[in-house]
Amino acid sequence: MENPGRQTAVHALVDELATGCERPFSDARAMPPGVYTSADFLSLEEHAIFAKEWQCVGRASALRTPGDYLTASIAAQPIVVVRDEKMELRAMSNVCLHRMSVLLEGRGNIRRIICPYHAWNYGLDGALKGAPLMDQQAGFCKESYKLPTIRCEEWQGWIYVTLDQNAAPVRQQLAQLSELVDAYGMTNYVETFYEEHVWDTNWKILAENFMESYHLPMLHRATVGPHSRLEEMECPPGYPAFNYHWITKEASLPIGNAHPENSRLTGHWRKTTALLAIYPTHLVTLTPGYFWYLVLQPQGVGKVHIRFGGGLAPEFISDPEANAHMVTLKTLLDEVNAEDKRGVEAVFRGVHAPLAKPGHLSHLERPNYDFARYLASKLAAR
Repeated sequence: MENPGRQTAVHALVDELATGCERPFSDARAMPPGVYTSADFLSLEEHAIFAKEWQCVGRASALRTPGDYLTASIAAQPIVVVRDEKMELRAMSNVCLHRMSVLLEGRGNIRRIICPYHAWNYGLDGALKGAPLMDQQAGFCKESYKLPTIRCEEWQGWIYVTLDQNAAPVRQQLAQLSELVDAYGMTNYVETFYEEHVWDTNWKILAENFMESYHLPMLHRATVGPHSRLEEMECPPGYPAFNYHWITKEASLPIGNAHPENSRLTGHWRKTTALLAIYPTHLVTLTPGYFWYLVLQPQGVGKVHIRFGGGLAPEFISDPEANAHMVTLKTLLDEVNAEDKRGVEAVFRGVHAPLAKPGHLSHLERPNYDFARYLASKLAAR
């Protein structure tokens, strides 16, 4: 954004967003179209949000044994999270210290981190263990090479990472959320499926789609819509690091309500679903019997990489019908995702229209209002 004219334009867009967020919720409107279409706005997000905030990269249970790893990116920084020999989670730069190749891709299990370019290889602690023929260079000292460490913490069974050495611990930032959902026992939910996708939309459009259930009766009329009553939804004000809303109903799937052997949840909580949006990109549907989640990573203005996973509460994992329940759930989620994909890609096409302008928000879109104010607060402090 070196061009002064472009800087002025993106700052004006931030100011427009901030001004809109000054409205009371009773008069709140959607965000301006430019926040979804401007590449300079995304660059500002990368600098002010993605390079500084805690971000989820997956479930800790996905890394069960020494050498299990997953990869991700924070802003422009490739990272790897590995379960080391001491069974600790360790996050490091996923870039070789030789000629700067990315080291690992995807997920898997390794004994050493081996660079695919020149075979420099690192232990699970990031220390350089081998470098072919480098002993012939007098200036080379293997012991001086170690992959930079990245902050990594676990919360409720999730792995979070950040590039900001001064960020408050994730458990501190999400303390109020822990109080709200502790009874579910989310830490012990078992992930049974994981996929990755790329959709043609802006990351914020997909995040906002998750944050509100106002769209369920219409967009999901062929799946969950008929079971979704708007009067069953509660949207309290959010917190600085997250927003949430509740749906309390008798579930259409047995695993949507608490298992008979679930003694953690009582009263209405046995049939209450929590929808959690942990800023900036971690989205969780948490029911008494199952969970599913999205973790978003923008790939430019018009594409978003999605980590999509889910699974069952421990009582349903132990149930003889667990496999049948999970197949039913996954089939439903795939259908719902297909509907959401059509919806968010249609919105992305629409925000480019010359006549597009933001309308008033419903009382069921309180989380969207809180999300906009979160973005404005982070970007205005640029």
